[in-house]
Amino acid sequence: MMELDERKLDPAVALSSLDETAPREPHRLFALKQGDCFAVADAYGDIRGSGDGFFRDDTRVLSEFRLTIGGRPMSLLGASLSQDNVLFTSNLTNLPIQSAAGRDIPQGAIHIERVRLIWQDRLFERITLSNYSREHSTITASLHFAADFRDMFEVRGTTRVKRGTTHVAKTDKTSVLLGYDGLDGLPRLSAISFSQAPDQLSDNRADFLIAVTKRSQKVLYIEVGPEVADPPDRDRFRAAAARARFGMRAKRRHGATVHSSGRVFNDWVERARADVALLTTELPTGPYPYAGIPWFSTAFGRDGVISSLQMLWLNPGLARGVLAFLAEHQATETSPFWDSQPGKIMHETRKGEMAALRELPFGRYYGGVDTTPLYIHLASAYADRTGDMAFIDKLWPSLKAAAEWTEEASRATGFVTYQRAAESGLANQGWKDSFDSVFHADGRIPKGPIALVEVQGYVFAAFRGMAALARRRGEFADAEHWEGRAEEMRVAVERDFWLDDMNFYALAIDGEGQPCKVRTSNAGHLLFVGLPQPERAKLVVDQLLSASFHSGWGLRTLADDAVFFNPMSYHNGSIWPHDTALCAVGMARYGERDSVVRLMSGTFESAVHFNMRLPELFCGFARAPGEAPIAYPVACLPQAWSAGSTFMLMQACLGLEIHGWQGELHVTRPRLPIGIDTLTIRHLTVGDRTIDLTFQRVGDRVGAFLSDRHEGQVPLIVRT
Repeated sequence: MMELDERKLDPAVALSSLDETAPREPHRLFALKQGDCFAVADAYGDIRGSGDGFFRDDTRVLSEFRLTIGGRPMSLLGASLSQDNVLFTSNLTNLPIQSAAGRDIPQGAIHIERVRLIWQDRLFERITLSNYSREHSTITASLHFAADFRDMFEVRGTTRVKRGTTHVAKTDKTSVLLGYDGLDGLPRLSAISFSQAPDQLSDNRADFLIAVTKRSQKVLYIEVGPEVADPPDRDRFRAAAARARFGMRAKRRHGATVHSSGRVFNDWVERARADVALLTTELPTGPYPYAGIPWFSTAFGRDGVISSLQMLWLNPGLARGVLAFLAEHQATETSPFWDSQPGKIMHETRKGEMAALRELPFGRYYGGVDTTPLYIHLASAYADRTGDMAFIDKLWPSLKAAAEWTEEASRATGFVTYQRAAESGLANQGWKDSFDSVFHADGRIPKGPIALVEVQGYVFAAFRGMAALARRRGEFADAEHWEGRAEEMRVAVERDFWLDDMNFYALAIDGEGQPCKVRTSNAGHLLFVGLPQPERAKLVVDQLLSASFHSGWGLRTLADDAVFFNPMSYHNGSIWPHDTALCAVGMARYGERDSVVRLMSGTFESAVHFNMRLPELFCGFARAPGEAPIAYPVACLPQAWSAGSTFMLMQACLGLEIHGWQGELHVTRPRLPIGIDTLTIRHLTVGDRTIDLTFQRVGDRVGAFLSDRHEGQVPLIVRT
């Protein structure tokens, strides 16, 4: 998603900052999010100031938040997120300590529970201490805190020449106010409030002497927000928790639901659905799935489009929200700094201090070569799914402007190319945008402008989609024009990207017209849009399913014989669930549905090892008996298009298409995931009707039928 050398936190930095006295697993971090706030902490509930923290509007407003008992860290019993992603809970116990009176307290005498949530820009925490020993004890509970007010890009490793002014902390009886005035003129505040007055309070630590009688409990409430709160208490905590859970339930009610005969499979589906809901933020234009936590908790064009494509069959409202937001933020001027031209669709937006000061271009950045054609493709897919031509008519000026940009961008070479307009922008502007993700077979970095193979596929789909929409609007001359452009692109890709000696498509064509003869998963995205002729598609599928690409857990981004192959890299040999899902949909399009079942099985088994939550990416090592997939240490978790890949793979297995124009369901050669005998989709919208659809395994075949109360209302066409 981001350029690795400039914008991705070095894993060594993340690992070296961990406290050796209490070992942590760097990939076992826990995230909460609500609106434009999110928090990332370890299993102990601690924030330690590496890549973790409490963030508001791309600024870290809490960089340390650690609890000690008797001056010592605690022993971890367990940690979890609630199924709806609203509450984080950590269960801990004391190490051997002394009470305030000097009496020894053995390990395991005190149970400490930390429960945390975010609601309306505030972090709420409840700390419960339970004494299970036979002695009365007075325990010193200390909360260590700090707010460095660093911009997200600073947290990720960017060095700034100058920063704003950090103010001396202001303390009163039950609160501490930390403040910073940014160079952009905006004050940023972090107020920490306590339910009882600390016995000692400084600008970075609060000590509480808590008397816990035998077999009793004491509770401490804490809030962190942009201003000092009314004294935190049980009622405020419960009210915030109830409202946060109600809000999350409302988001999860949107769209159809999936239930199967497999309990563990259902757990995965529910977690994926909860993650999409967690990352979805209600904006004035509608719901928008933010890309991922922690590094990408904001609106990204490419990620938003692909995430909503993944969810389109279940929840078309998500696509509508994404389209409305991207149309509103479409470029209207040319700017090398923003990498924008009229009609281009936004790649990324940020709200932090560095973006406001133009220290980097990501306040509203357009340096994504694929986002504009993907935007058009999403609009066409949304229309096919819903038949909502009224919304398309509102978007039409934006869609035409996007199509005109796409045509203009391809005028010079026949392909849509990229070359960053300013040194501050991204060097590579496809979905694999790390600095070394595009290269020649001998390792040379190609000169621009660069035409990526998958981008030309997206352009093909965009022109074809514009032609279909124009025809429905009665604009037949434009429809014929765009049909011609789509066919021209198909022919050009088949002519210039196909490598006869490799029976595969080149990764890219460089500025000198030379193909990058490297086998990558990018070619699988051509299958997704249906560009290749069937014979070539079969050759690509066979190679993607070979051991060079298929690790057993998913598809690697790069074949294992490439010069830059590294299973631990960001883009050159790792596994991205969304990439596997897009390739799988392409395989299904060309009739390889049994292979899709295999890919879904591997993805599900990966999720099981990752506690039912697919990360942004993981390492591309080959699967070995008895071993788990290997985590990429600083991958985002959760990540919207990783969670959404669950549902894209499922749709590809089921062979399900919803034809909004005709109000029909089409099922082609359906398959069920391995180990699943029945799967029901409830409350699926088809036009203005809502139905339940069940898939049932019968022997070696899978049947599909509507529930009795809906039979006959919606045509169901099954091809086996």
